[in-house]
Amino acid sequence: MAATALSAHKIPVSDYVAGIANGDRALLARAITLVESSNPEHGRIAQQVLQALLPKTGNAVRLGITGVPGVGKSTTIDQLGMNLIADGHLVAVLAIDPTSKRSGGSILGDKTRMSSLAQERNAFIRPSPSSGTLGGVTRRTRETMALVEAAGFDVVIVETVGVGQSEVAVSDMVDFFLVLLLAGGGDDLQGIKKGIIEIADMIAINKADGDNIKRAERAAGDYKNALQIFTPHGATWFPPVLTVSGQDNRGLKELWAKVLEHRKTMTDTGAFDARRQAQAVSWMRDMLEDRLMGALKANPDVGSELPKIEASVRNGTLLPTLAVDKVMAMMGL
Repeated sequence: MAATALSAHKIPVSDYVAGIANGDRALLARAITLVESSNPEHGRIAQQVLQALLPKTGNAVRLGITGVPGVGKSTTIDQLGMNLIADGHLVAVLAIDPTSKRSGGSILGDKTRMSSLAQERNAFIRPSPSSGTLGGVTRRTRETMALVEAAGFDVVIVETVGVGQSEVAVSDMVDFFLVLLLAGGGDDLQGIKKGIIEIADMIAINKADGDNIKRAERAAGDYKNALQIFTPHGATWFPPVLTVSGQDNRGLKELWAKVLEHRKTMTDTGAFDARRQAQAVSWMRDMLEDRLMGALKANPDVGSELPKIEASVRNGTLLPTLAVDKVMAMMGL
């Protein structure tokens, strides 16, 4: 990757902008490499490219999909993506794993799991490495999303592994957040947690095929009842519950219809623009926090004293609030 990034940054910004706007996959991939790079020069070029392409972004349907490992996310995304391409859409899939500190995801693995989309010229699959932090997920995935939108992809699917805080991070950057669940796992209300329900725009019970159809339908009924408790009265959108099968391509047409219905409802009420605007500000704040932390760690005074300050907090001899004041003072703030 180092060699790729090194060669990538020698390409003029204007070439990146023109090429990506014309759907050049090679330049798109190289621009994403710049976004993912920790090299400050690469980051500077990436920001110039993104700023120039900004007018061409924001028109895609941004769909987030989560679910525990084994729920069938990849199979569902693969089939849904093929359906959308058959309808004339260009589909980009960004697969992220915020728990992966070593590999940051595997492009080969992602393409193997989505074998049909991987061979489709109107699809683009890319892992969004997090470097082990949700901040990394937020920054890289948002910027990659902007690049694929500028390249003409009108549906962007962001897949997350469905653990920890990753769902919240992803829900803050998409228009529609889908939670995939399974039936017959011993506890049909496995996924009913207040946090996930508050951010879910729809629940789909997956693998509703063969002998599992009736179990899936019963589970869907249980989730519908539970949503009556968690969803506020008077909400603009009440999360529907569907049964689907990615394997049999069952219910995916209805699933997509709900995504479009949600978009129309939110647009008509003004909630869509408000959500996008709030996400843009959230992106800015996340970046600001990231830059401030970077500046803090790069400060030589703080760098030498921070381990001692942390040790004092750890052994209980320094109050955390006073420790923060001490660090801020070193930064001249």
